[in-house]
Amino acid sequence: MRKASVTMHEGDSPPMTPPDRKDSLAAIRAAIHGNATRTREKKDINELVSDFGFMTVNATMRDFDTKTTSLTFARLILAASLNEPLPRLKNPKMPSRQAAVGLLQYYLENVLSLFPAFPETALFNALDAVYQENSQQHVEDFDYWILYMVLAIGSMCQSRSSTDTYYKDGVDMVVRALKFADHVLMPGYPQQIQALILLVQYSTLDPAHFDSWQLIGFTCRAAVDLGYHQDPPKEQQVDRKSLQQRRKIFYSAYALDRSISMVHARPFSFTDDAITVAFPADLSSSADPESPISKLPALDASLLIFQLRKAQSTWYQELFQSSRDPLHHSSQYLWQMCYEMRTWSENLPKHLPQATRELFDLELLYSYVYCLAPSCRFPSVSELGKTLIFEYCMSYIQKLLPIAKDPINTAFYTYHDALRVYFIGSQFIAVLSDNLNALLQGIIPFINTIQGGPPPPPIPNMGRTDNISRSITCIEQIIEALKTYGERWDDSKALKSSFEAQSTGMLGELYRRQEEQQQRQQQQYHQDIRDSSTPSTTVSGTDYKSSPPSQSQSQLGDGWSIDRFTEYKG
Repeated sequence: MRKASVTMHEGDSPPMTPPDRKDSLAAIRAAIHGNATRTREKKDINELVSDFGFMTVNATMRDFDTKTTSLTFARLILAASLNEPLPRLKNPKMPSRQAAVGLLQYYLENVLSLFPAFPETALFNALDAVYQENSQQHVEDFDYWILYMVLAIGSMCQSRSSTDTYYKDGVDMVVRALKFADHVLMPGYPQQIQALILLVQYSTLDPAHFDSWQLIGFTCRAAVDLGYHQDPPKEQQVDRKSLQQRRKIFYSAYALDRSISMVHARPFSFTDDAITVAFPADLSSSADPESPISKLPALDASLLIFQLRKAQSTWYQELFQSSRDPLHHSSQYLWQMCYEMRTWSENLPKHLPQATRELFDLELLYSYVYCLAPSCRFPSVSELGKTLIFEYCMSYIQKLLPIAKDPINTAFYTYHDALRVYFIGSQFIAVLSDNLNALLQGIIPFINTIQGGPPPPPIPNMGRTDNISRSITCIEQIIEALKTYGERWDDSKALKSSFEAQSTGMLGELYRRQEEQQQRQQQQYHQDIRDSSTPSTTVSGTDYKSSPPSQSQSQLGDGWSIDRFTEYKG
């Protein structure tokens, strides 16, 4: 069973040793772990283990008889993934059909468009079945599950506080859905994967109750056990529509697994080497399905996210999961990975909705920082890499903060965006601590390229001289974003506290430098006023004017000590 990514249940375990601030990935784990001090009763786990005995379970077993045993696969999943018990149903009344259609439409446009784990018609069929006037007609358990979970996700996406109506309605809908968990999560059927994908999506919006990393592990295990990680052999006759849906189900699980594992700095559920599944593509026949980044414009937002997750998976496995041996020609490898992601971004179709494009832009900036950050195989970052991390962190938070504070959620943003903000902030503080003077002075690093090799990413805002104020603004925006997310998710409050502890010293140093810079500017201004008001004096026909200010007066010094800041290693 996986170790929980958000909650560790043993209340008597010793506190986790604070990580070295050099390791921002470890800091993410510590911040999440430190907030997970809520004690869970062990009764359910003990009963589960007692029932479980020596039985070996995989996703193809169908012999869980609820009449003879209390053990079901759904109970196993919930025991492993619930962080806190769900409350009782508070509002027994269903929303009006009109309100339900609005939530369904939001889900279709913002979630199903990225993770097409089931056809759109299945959702509307479920809506018709549940809201039918003839209550005597039988409704399948999966219809209840798919409708209730989609309503829960749509409602949670619009929540802005853990006390608002959207949040309460979302929790109520999940409580309704879980009544059907025993049947829809039964192993051995494709519907189990689809049902789990919905539960995973919800868990990213409600970390107080569900552990998304545990749930995606069960989802991927089910997909692998049913063989969805490999396309059917050519001799097996499968109609194209069924094959495309099978691929969409797999890559929906794949994309969620890569995203969730990366934000929690944990291993993937399976490696890319185990996968032989073509993209579920409406692509030209000339497209290469094996290429992590297709150079052809995609017709589908889901295909775009699948492509990006494949690219992220490539470098994440290589840099963080494969080996501790340093990577030869590491800079060229990083430039190649960044170049492929930049190519993906430059080929985004023009017809994409603005909100989706903003989501993808944030994904790209986050990926740049993550890829360039120190890793086991790339422990030392070049001067160019540090400058890029510095600039991309500022670009990321500048773009994200207005979205986070927008009262309307225009795309599928989740608690994992709070984790991304924390990661970006940790990297920003670390790179400043290591290279403060050069970064604040805007020194352009030497760019070493190899003829015929991939170009490094472009440096945004090259040569800026206002980097002190920009850095202060960046840190303040990160704190503000985490504060905003803290209104929705209590776990984000712990992230904010942790980041404030990391950034206090650096922020104080930046304020001190800003004050000295302003004093120099004021002195220079008054000196210029005095010089301009001094009349010129004529001696023997030659004009003599006041001397211009010395270079030392007009340039910012760089003699500040940063010994009290730790060395940057990500």
